[in-house]
Amino acid sequence: MTRTALIGLILASVAFNALAQILLRIGARSAAQSGNGSVLAGFADLAFRPAILAGLACYGFSLLTWLYVLGRIEVSFAYPFLALGFVLVALAGWQLLGEPMSPARATGIGIILVGVLVLSRS
Repeated sequence: MTRTALIGLILASVAFNALAQILLRIGARSAAQSGNGSVLAGFADLAFRPAILAGLACYGFSLLTWLYVLGRIEVSFAYPFLALGFVLVALAGWQLLGEPMSPARATGIGIILVGVLVLSRS
């Protein structure tokens, strides 16, 4: 498999991991709004929410993809790409969930992007 194809799989793994975070946030937020009183009932309610189950499935797919990649490329090359997950989650939280995007957060995202670009070219 070519290095370019492996980078594509790395990015797919990161994207599914970020999607998992967003789905888990959606599921957790909807469960919190339902207002179950006890902790145990709250956990049971969380476990079967569709967004939670979809998020867990995305985590599973992300993990399997990541394991495939790690068998074929140096971890020191692949691992820095995981920082893109911070970028994707912050942008999705801002655009899809209405979470704030401060200038400091936007600057941090830019720094992460530059860092990943530098590392991916080494």
